[in-house]
Amino acid sequence: MSIRIGILGYGNLGRGVECAIRQNEDMQLKAVFTRRDPASVSILTEGAAVCHVDDAPGWKDRIDVLILCGGSATDLPEQTPEYVKYFNVIDSFDTHAKIPQHFEKVDAAARANSHVGIISVGWDPGMFSLNRLYGNVILPEGNDYTFWGKGVSQGHSDALRRIEGVKNAKQYTIPVESALEAVRSGSNPEFTTREKHTRECFVVLEEGADAARVEQEIKTMPNYFADYDTTVHFISEEELLTEHSGIPHGGFVLRSGVTGLDKEHKHLVEYRLKLDSNPEFTSSVLAAYARAAHRLAGEGQSGCKTVFDIAPAYLSPKSGAELRAALL
Repeated sequence: MSIRIGILGYGNLGRGVECAIRQNEDMQLKAVFTRRDPASVSILTEGAAVCHVDDAPGWKDRIDVLILCGGSATDLPEQTPEYVKYFNVIDSFDTHAKIPQHFEKVDAAARANSHVGIISVGWDPGMFSLNRLYGNVILPEGNDYTFWGKGVSQGHSDALRRIEGVKNAKQYTIPVESALEAVRSGSNPEFTTREKHTRECFVVLEEGADAARVEQEIKTMPNYFADYDTTVHFISEEELLTEHSGIPHGGFVLRSGVTGLDKEHKHLVEYRLKLDSNPEFTSSVLAAYARAAHRLAGEGQSGCKTVFDIAPAYLSPKSGAELRAALL
């Protein structure tokens, strides 16, 4: 029987989840819930309902897992502990410093209502988190390194668009190649923020805007650009739409460590992602963990989980025998 999936929020991530469901034969999209007028939302899946978010609780017996596709700043801190009262849920909460607090809120609501909530699912946090854990337990004497990019930072791009005189903009985070190579050499380097990443901005100005002022404001913006070597390109809106319309991303997780009685042997573990579409890849991870949530709930488990708590076999539609024969 198909796992009945609901999607809450139909932006880039929600559309990505819908596409991911179409690639998983054991899943079926039952409903999309939106804050917009449902009549204005067109989806890809015939037979699936489009409903207002206020109607979601009424679907609690018709959906096995609800995938939450809101933002981490304001949506998910409220939505996940609320909707886990009615459904098993998955979210992609990615504010790293606030994950413990988010976990506690979701765990209390999930246990009180006998549901499973898996939080912070995606590639970072998510797949990168798992690789950091594997590196730490296998090479306990060593150092972790995470590099992001080359890819579009949606938060930094939004910060650019909020500057007076900026009509539109995209920002790319780019790893410094020499820093990556220093890690790969096994020298266990220590870096400043500026030494690990650069930032490249493509900006469309409003007519009459002062380019010099805008560039200065970008490069000195605290928490976003001031601590990085930042390059600003002023381009036309047509060029932005044709050359920078995608949302690529990716990055590297590395663990450099030593073994041996005298620590004479060096080792490097490296995991890389190169993504054409950040939201579509994240959506595919969410879909796999929705399968795990359904299985855990079927076993009678409840409470909040993270990727650290999920056995890999729970992510796959294959049986244990099939996995051992094909992948082990």
